[in-house]
Amino acid sequence: MNYDVLIIGSGLAGQSAALHLANRGAKVLLVSKRTLGESASNRAQGGIAAVLDNQDSIEAHIQDTFIAGAHLNDPGATRFVVENGRSAIEWLIEQGVPFTKDHSGYHLALEGGHSARRIIHVADATGQAVQHTLTSLLHQHPGIKVKEHHFAIELVTGKKLGLPENRCHGAYVLDGISGETHTVSASHTILASGGAGKVYLHTTNPDTSTGDGIAMAWRAGCRIANMEFIQFHPTCLYHPSEKSFLISEAVRGEGGILKLPDGSRFMPAHDEREELAPRDVVARAIDFEMKKWGLDCVFLDISHKGKDFIIAHFPNIYAQCLSLGIDITVAPIPVVPAAHYTCGGILIDRAGRTDLPGLYAIGESSYSGLHGANRLASNSLLECLVFAKAATEDIFSQPSIPRPALPKWDESLVTEASEAIVITHNMDELRRLMWNYVGIVRTTDRLNRALHRIRLLRREIDDFYAHHRISHDLIELRNLVVNAELIVRSALSRKESRGLHFSQDYPALLPKAKNTVLKKN
Repeated sequence: MNYDVLIIGSGLAGQSAALHLANRGAKVLLVSKRTLGESASNRAQGGIAAVLDNQDSIEAHIQDTFIAGAHLNDPGATRFVVENGRSAIEWLIEQGVPFTKDHSGYHLALEGGHSARRIIHVADATGQAVQHTLTSLLHQHPGIKVKEHHFAIELVTGKKLGLPENRCHGAYVLDGISGETHTVSASHTILASGGAGKVYLHTTNPDTSTGDGIAMAWRAGCRIANMEFIQFHPTCLYHPSEKSFLISEAVRGEGGILKLPDGSRFMPAHDEREELAPRDVVARAIDFEMKKWGLDCVFLDISHKGKDFIIAHFPNIYAQCLSLGIDITVAPIPVVPAAHYTCGGILIDRAGRTDLPGLYAIGESSYSGLHGANRLASNSLLECLVFAKAATEDIFSQPSIPRPALPKWDESLVTEASEAIVITHNMDELRRLMWNYVGIVRTTDRLNRALHRIRLLRREIDDFYAHHRISHDLIELRNLVVNAELIVRSALSRKESRGLHFSQDYPALLPKAKNTVLKKN
């Protein structure tokens, strides 16, 4: 398979990059682990943050982002993304995304951490609407080849090929249906494979969020930054029949109140911004109250806003909860925190370039500097759009480079695994370990214990990988254990509590904000 650009991942970052590239004549291959509709982007409810109102300002959005990110944000990258927000939204409108309107134009919602209404949305299912619109365009475009149920295994680099110049030449990709492994040659490769939320037992992310791009880039020699900052969304629906349904930030933005089982509020005791505090503050407050009172969950109450308001603003949340026997127009919603967003990732520049020439990373798999120590609500989809366009511009500015012949995937020395229980057991152990030892509140002792066990698991998994034929479960487990180790190593190196990383051993904030950057030896 020979393409100008290989895109690994089919969320908003991957799909928008594919359209930008193909519209300018590039031959693009987009590979998706499942179907195009199964991504974290598709689950995004709240919307996209951008300065679209005359009462708002670029400076206010930047300042809100800095405050949420505990001032670890890169000023240049933050300004770059925020200043390109309006054009990114205008591009989506041109593609046909049906954003919700009101009497004055497009309705802009308010979310936690924002000082103004700047969240443009499609009711409470923005990601789904955006993805549906772009997916239909992808399927119609003659310059884009889509391969669903395909798993990227490993990047092909000049170093691995024994060439004098180390750059990315494509990847090996497993066809999840036939079991055949393909060699994909590409002048440029974009990792748009999302975050690593699946490394935790409880997550709002889809099953595809296994940090594949981060792990592949790490093995290829790229630097990884700030992996200790895992955002736990404060309000994931707590119900035995629903493992990962998110209750949008916008519910609190529109007046939702967090309560204990006796109906009393608790956020005023934790932060003066109450329910509109940034996610890390709210998640720690909920975690504190649950541990203090021995609770399985707390409750988010929006019923006082009235039935008509709730159904108009949150039709999907209303319908989903009602299907589980919870009428949110008269009763509160049981909620718990859950791993939601990977704020760290592959270190990139403003064009989405990684340390490896020919390799780009955009979206949740990357660390651009926008999010700092904590992502501001609804900045994630904006980052996807802006960096997809930036990577496209850079790719077209690059000179044409001859592509070497790539060897086929070699399975001559491996055998079929006789039992899959090794994979499922290690996956379950890893996710429980991360949840219990590397969660919302951390200690150095628990982190050291976690790192010791993770390294034992990694050796077991690497040995299994070396001797047995690959499967999609094995690929994901191999990548997850790499992400787990990166998270714990980053957490151990940060001797302070900042943003999403809270350590009981280092509760104070250091006077100077510094990134945690890991480099492979």
